Amino acid sequence: MPDQLSQNEIDALLNSPDLGKDVDAAPAVAKPAVKEELPQDVKFYDFKRPERVSQDQLRSIEMMHEVLARKLGASLSAYLRTIVEVKITEVPQLTYNEFILSVPNPTCFNILKCEPLNGSMVLEINPSIVFPILDKLLGGGHGEPLILARELSDIEWRLINHITNETLVFLRDCWKPIMDIDFMVAGRESNNALMQIVPPNEVVIVVSFEISMVNVGNSRGMMNLCIPFPVIESIMSEFSTIQTWFQSKRNTDASMENAKLNDGMKSAQLETIVYIGGSRITLRDLLRLQVGDLILTKKNVTDPLLLTIAGQPKFWVYPGQHRHYKAVRVERETVIDDKL
Repeated sequence: MPDQLSQNEIDALLNSPDLGKDVDAAPAVAKPAVKEELPQDVKFYDFKRPERVSQDQLRSIEMMHEVLARKLGASLSAYLRTIVEVKITEVPQLTYNEFILSVPNPTCFNILKCEPLNGSMVLEINPSIVFPILDKLLGGGHGEPLILARELSDIEWRLINHITNETLVFLRDCWKPIMDIDFMVAGRESNNALMQIVPPNEVVIVVSFEISMVNVGNSRGMMNLCIPFPVIESIMSEFSTIQTWFQSKRNTDASMENAKLNDGMKSAQLETIVYIGGSRITLRDLLRLQVGDLILTKKNVTDPLLLTIAGQPKFWVYPGQHRHYKAVRVERETVIDDKL
């Protein structure tokens, strides 16, 4: 077959009815790939970081530790004699390796035993707030706090242990709705890389607190409570009802506080004064007053007297005697226009 087509063959090819259809010899043209959009209810899931704790359970854990934040802030304010604010910033779930990489090194790293649960938790306090606290305890706190990138000495560890122990007391209280847990420090370390309480890819829940010291150079830093999922896996079902428990507890506490307030107010001592009358005199007459002098008033002997309670006019009364005591009998309440 010749390599070139004749003119007749070219004309026949151009006039062919199959012109424009797919030809086997024609190269296929690649169409641009169209990115398929996911439905709105479909989300990406990373199997390397499985979300083993629901959002409701995370919210319950956050509500529990809000009690810890309030109590710890009040305790640190009294201990350091300055205004200390403690608040929760976030409660994420991530891997243990990500938690280790997110905290500074060296730091104040405490391993917590949490019997009767199996395993350990971590209480970490950043140096950015540890050293301002130490500065305040040792007589400083008047200028810009010095934040050092070094390990704590034995004396500094003993000073920080007081704050750690106070935190554990409040931690036991906030976990009581779930279980009575005996938190205690089982070990401490400045190098967090040496403390592998769970595998690096294990899921953990991190409760992050921000501690602010207002009058100490506006110092602030983070305190993190790391809760491995295997430690609380056996009691995860309890976190589903904790929000209802906290709501009912708030209502109960409010009614109890109101009852205590009413009882306390009923036994409060109030000053009661009865005014016989009033008059206006000059300063000269006041300086010349002696025993036996008379001060004239415009009040009739039959008019009622004004009784005040805690300095406020309350009743009109009549004087008298009850047994061996001077007494008054309440006649009526006062009104705004009443005068002495």
